[in-house]
Amino acid sequence: MCARSSSPSTLALVVTLATAHSSAISVRCTESFMRENVVEELQHVQPHDKTKRKMLDILKRLHSEEEEEEEDSMDEDGVDSLSEETIRKILSGDQISFDDLSAEERKRFQRALASGELSKMIEPWDPWWFKPSARKIRLGQEGNQLVQPINEESSSQSLEDGEESSSSNEIPPGPEAPLPPIRKLSSTEPSPLLPVHLVDIIYSYCFTLRLYNGDWRSDPIGSSMVVLSISLVLGHGGQPETVLEALSHCLEQTCSPAYKHAGGLRFGIALVDDTVSILSLGTDALICLLCDLQRLLQGAEKEMRLEKGRMPRRAEIKSQLKLARRKVYFMMCWAHEQPDEVWSSLAALVRAEKDIAVAHGESKRYAKSAEKPEGTGKVLIEEIQ
Repeated sequence: MCARSSSPSTLALVVTLATAHSSAISVRCTESFMRENVVEELQHVQPHDKTKRKMLDILKRLHSEEEEEEEDSMDEDGVDSLSEETIRKILSGDQISFDDLSAEERKRFQRALASGELSKMIEPWDPWWFKPSARKIRLGQEGNQLVQPINEESSSQSLEDGEESSSSNEIPPGPEAPLPPIRKLSSTEPSPLLPVHLVDIIYSYCFTLRLYNGDWRSDPIGSSMVVLSISLVLGHGGQPETVLEALSHCLEQTCSPAYKHAGGLRFGIALVDDTVSILSLGTDALICLLCDLQRLLQGAEKEMRLEKGRMPRRAEIKSQLKLARRKVYFMMCWAHEQPDEVWSSLAALVRAEKDIAVAHGESKRYAKSAEKPEGTGKVLIEEIQ
């Protein structure tokens, strides 16, 4: 029997250790160690059906992998298994936690986090804006969330169709209170560049949700920092004047060393598609998105107030979060007053810029391949203007 950890470890640690394979024994012990920690973790979270299902899915995948009993000395990224000393502790019945790992094992764990290895074990998240229910979002005339009457028959049917029910619940709710007219928030006319700024904000939101697999609540501060780093408007005080300028900054950040593990340019192009999809859903869906982003920023502000330890640049970050939250709320009130024609036109502009970028990328790849001289195995790389 393998030992159980003395304290619940994080899900990230549990799942990361799942990538470690060396021998049949180390696989069984490591995965048993993980599985018991997952069960213990499950006892410390709120008993939401969605959370339980997610944890049970992980357990099922671990079980199926254990049955395969594959013996890999090293995974694709070169992350070795648990050390022999740690495995001996597990086999002898000693209690093992993350603090008991060696310095090298901790280093591997940190490297696994940085390289994005966790994504190999996590089931991809299905974005809410692709769900059929996203096209049926309806808010009140003043932009607030409508109170849905409870129908006993439909309620019982939803219980039978659990997946469909949870699916509809994943659409972020709109504002609880009516949105005020934009004229009450500002005495001046809104900037004509707000549609461009909205593209920047939507992209940043989609990036963050995909990076966190749809669960920004697991780390409100971290997710808010991602939003601020990607968004030129919210995090850098920028005022992009064209859709091209807005997308260029977002794509540049996506391909930066800090986020290269997420997928680079290909991931960025997919996020542009996300932006187009959301714009095509119309005003009510946009308000729900902005309201969810506002909740994200509020969650980060709340956590910072509760944070007891020292945090570098605390005052600066709190100021950034507050300003970003106000910008998002202003954008929400402005979007509420826009006709759907604005979004269809904006979606067309974003789609056109994406097509140009993709075509440019393809032409550059073709040009580079054409530079390869015959009879040699080397490719001459020249800067293409």
